Amino acid sequence: MTVRPQQLVEHALEASTSDACVVLVEDSTSANLRWANNTLTTNGVMRSTEVTVIAFAGAGNASVSGSAATPEQVTALVEAADRAAALAEAAEDRADLVAGDAVADWDDAPAETSIEVFDRFAGELGEEFTRAEAESRILYGFVFHEVTTTYLGSSTGLRRRHVQPTGHYGCTGKDTGLTTSAWVGGATRDFADVSATRMASDLATRIGWGARRLDLPAGRYDTVLPPTAVADLMVDAYWSLGARTAADGQSVFSRPGGGTRIGEPVVAPGVQLFSDPAYPALEAAPFVLAAGSSDRSSVYDNGLPLGRTSWIEDGRLAALQQTRHTARLTGQPTTTAIDNVVLSVDGGRGTDLDLAAGLDDGLLLTCLWYIREVDPQTMLLTGLTRDGVYKVEGGEIVGAVNNFRYNESPVDLLKRFSHAGETVPSFSREWGEDFFSRTATPALRVPDFNMSSVSQAL
Repeated sequence: MTVRPQQLVEHALEASTSDACVVLVEDSTSANLRWANNTLTTNGVMRSTEVTVIAFAGAGNASVSGSAATPEQVTALVEAADRAAALAEAAEDRADLVAGDAVADWDDAPAETSIEVFDRFAGELGEEFTRAEAESRILYGFVFHEVTTTYLGSSTGLRRRHVQPTGHYGCTGKDTGLTTSAWVGGATRDFADVSATRMASDLATRIGWGARRLDLPAGRYDTVLPPTAVADLMVDAYWSLGARTAADGQSVFSRPGGGTRIGEPVVAPGVQLFSDPAYPALEAAPFVLAAGSSDRSSVYDNGLPLGRTSWIEDGRLAALQQTRHTARLTGQPTTTAIDNVVLSVDGGRGTDLDLAAGLDDGLLLTCLWYIREVDPQTMLLTGLTRDGVYKVEGGEIVGAVNNFRYNESPVDLLKRFSHAGETVPSFSREWGEDFFSRTATPALRVPDFNMSSVSQAL
């Protein structure tokens, strides 16, 4: 007999012998399609149930997670958490657990996805395989859709439920000589807004841009970053907003001499960076879900309500990611991390192609990858361009150029950009598939983007 997730939560709470307990049960279904050489290669549907038991004993706590679908399996997790909590040292972030009662949809069954979510997309994709074959292009790609229903229960009586759909698509196109590579991709909640026809058409256009190949040296170039490349950088910036790290003098948001830069200008006027669990197309959990504690999250905050939070307002640092614990240390309000981020620029309008049309001599990027932090105190990042760097002359794309390694700071870019597009739902190719897919960003034009060296990658 199938055991409902709510039953697993209640069983864990009843089985725990610790002073208090919080339980998270994640019921997930996922579907995927993969293709290569203009042919579907694999598809599948998976289901999983992940249980996290957080036991609180005295001033300490312990968290144990694992796959569990039966009461017996949950009992093993509870016993492990209870044992570890009894031996744990006092937790620095300890606080009263969030109290409450059961939400109206607590008893609802988990939401699900299935392979049918790709029906329209797959039909179009088959037609695009035929067209690509006829026009000497090769398509490789992957689509993924997952629906996770999380049930949060606490010994305080709190019962919360959240359904999170997550989807993304990506396709790489090459000419049959394998001399040109282009990529398009994005995020979606349900694939109703994803067209394989449009995806393949955009790839054909980009492969066409690459018919002419130009070699350029390293240097600083007037460069348009499309929303996906901006998202690649902004996810790193968002992850660097930890209040504790800033207060300890270890981030770009640290004030020289001590403290944080909250209230100070950090980027250009008119720049807004915020998170909102209700933002259209990027909806995320409206309460804290924390399987473990870190500088940016606390197990004691599980169930804490979340709302729109401005991180940067009109160029000034408005808030940092604060648990209740770090908020006490910094004297600031509790502003916990949220599972989306939005960048907007006052007056921003148009697309990346609109911004490129204003270039006399410059570059249009596609996306960035292999991003690594060089200096946390300036947020200097390095990485590579990927799958399409295009030369623009007189507002026209005239060919593809070699790839580059770049060295840039997202914070510094937000001081130096000259033009911004309209904010749209975007997708970080570097971080979106596995870590952080809910972003909305504009295209940005940066007059002196630092391409520090040439890369031989295609």
